[in-house]
Amino acid sequence: MTIDRRELLAGLAATALASAWEAGEVVHILPTANDRRILVKASFRRTQARTPFLKVDGRLIAGKPTDTGGLFWSFDADQLQPARPYNLQLLSAAKKALCAPWTLKTLPDPDDRPQRLRLLIYTCAGGDERLIANNGKKNYLSLVQRGRLLDRALSFQPDAVIANGDHVYWDLRQSTHPARYTASAVEATGKFVRHLPVLGTPNETVLRHVGDQQIANLYGTRLRGLPVFFLQDDHDYFENDDADDKMVTFPPDHFMLQLGRATRRLYYPEFLPVRTQPLGLPGSSAADTPAGTGESFGTLRFGRLAELLLYDCRRYLSLAGLNSLVIPREAEDWIHSRMADPALDHLVHIPSQPPGWSAGKWGDWYPDILAADGSLTINKPKPYWQTGWLAQHDRLMKAASAQRQRTPLFISGDMHSIAEGHISRSGQVDLRANPVVSILPGPLGTGQSWPSRARGVRAIPPHHLDIDEKQSCLEENGFLLLDFFPEKAVAKYFRWRPEMGDEAFATLAPFRETEMRRPS
Repeated sequence: MTIDRRELLAGLAATALASAWEAGEVVHILPTANDRRILVKASFRRTQARTPFLKVDGRLIAGKPTDTGGLFWSFDADQLQPARPYNLQLLSAAKKALCAPWTLKTLPDPDDRPQRLRLLIYTCAGGDERLIANNGKKNYLSLVQRGRLLDRALSFQPDAVIANGDHVYWDLRQSTHPARYTASAVEATGKFVRHLPVLGTPNETVLRHVGDQQIANLYGTRLRGLPVFFLQDDHDYFENDDADDKMVTFPPDHFMLQLGRATRRLYYPEFLPVRTQPLGLPGSSAADTPAGTGESFGTLRFGRLAELLLYDCRRYLSLAGLNSLVIPREAEDWIHSRMADPALDHLVHIPSQPPGWSAGKWGDWYPDILAADGSLTINKPKPYWQTGWLAQHDRLMKAASAQRQRTPLFISGDMHSIAEGHISRSGQVDLRANPVVSILPGPLGTGQSWPSRARGVRAIPPHHLDIDEKQSCLEENGFLLLDFFPEKAVAKYFRWRPEMGDEAFATLAPFRETEMRRPS
């Protein structure tokens, strides 16, 4: 039976206006690349009953279905050349064009020495605009507003995009801040049934309705010409990081994990392998994913100029007191090994959970909790918080600062804020010789879901740290452009507030710029 998704994609027309490129039968395209491989996730308006193809400079790559209805497909092209633009096009089984051609460039060889890299980084792009906050206001920016903010970011011609977590907000059982689902939203989307598999059951239709609204409708084909790196955070497993005597949401239970995996499987690409990352890290090399790819840990390697380590801080969270970990030991060992490599000009950490700030949430690295007066305190215990998390945090801070030839840099997700802090002490660890720089790049789609609205306090430095806040947390939407050169990295911060008006999207300029020169 032919499935027509046009009725389900009310925002697609607005997305298509962002480009004159002809999308044809394609609903969304999100590709990634390493130096010798391109992986494309795509979906179509109608079922592709027979296998479609990705044409790569005349070579045909057969797609693999990622759903059970023939709407979502994955295309994996290997044996490519580094730093080379490739002409791509999606074709039907009959070899007829499903969209116009486009170009995507592979990344440089790991041993090359490129002179410049520009990255676009942001967080919290998800949100169904039909969800209403308790005060009656929109929880999220409209898709049109998010699209305009993204279009402005893309106008600066980044080489790749990092979307750090919270691509979906549709929390199912969180115990303290339940989402307010309007009747129209539930009617349009449906409800998940936890005792059924996600794919191949009515749950798949519900997931598609949620993901189309928050992912496919937002991106459409905007990012078709850029390698993208999508990292997952708590809401991407369909819960908030909450813990009380009724429920502890993480690590994800079976159904949460299947929802998180299925969302990636349908909408955005896994992390392609690089030679500096073990193929057996948790969440890597699964039998139902493209060969050697990772779901939770990834690397963006751009020659010897820059290596960015992406790590999911939710999927493998453990609850074992002193032995607890935010990321598994194997992943921590890999991160330490990369920090010890002297061949790189820049090495950057991209965790989903931010060091440097806390809003008193259970899932923070830190033991700070909200006091009765709305401040953060460590004078009362935080229920279900684990001391081992902070010990792992301090190990990472210490090793990062020990890279005397590089600026230790963390750029994180989760916090719905724009901020920059330089950390000189982490507990008993003295970092003054090479302070750790922590950046919050800004959320793309927040309407009313700021930390201060949900918890009564904006994110602030925890007691565990000495931190020089070069920019305290701004609860505003925005994004970060990060430029790398052999001798320095430059961070450019962009912000947007509703009172600026939608006309401001087209002319946004950096309101702050930080130059980080490599230590001599």
